[in-house]
Amino acid sequence: MDVEMPKPTDESLTAFAALVPEDPRVAVKPMFGNVGAFVNGNMFMGLFGDQLGVKLSDADGARLRSDGGGPFGPSQRPMGGYVSLPEGWAERPDQAAEWVDAALGHVAAVPPKSPKKRRGG
Repeated sequence: MDVEMPKPTDESLTAFAALVPEDPRVAVKPMFGNVGAFVNGNMFMGLFGDQLGVKLSDADGARLRSDGGGPFGPSQRPMGGYVSLPEGWAERPDQAAEWVDAALGHVAAVPPKSPKKRRGG
């Protein structure tokens, strides 16, 4: 099954960059033509095309879904634990920043991801 990887617009990339918290623990990395923000090696927010997704606690995820959020990632295989912000998130940066802050707090509490072992060595 092929998964189509939509590319974000320049506007979405700019809005994403403006939402990345100024925190020394945060790293931004390209991912399959999109971009993600990570804390301790774990992604807490990312773009999939023009969708902004955040990883939230179950309670916050349910709250965001009730406010118009939806699945994040390919429709054939959405990313578990992530919720996309409602369409138009880039025009509401204060609202989006609240969800990003909640995601950063949630994911920062998860144990750091272990570095992958190198093959063949």
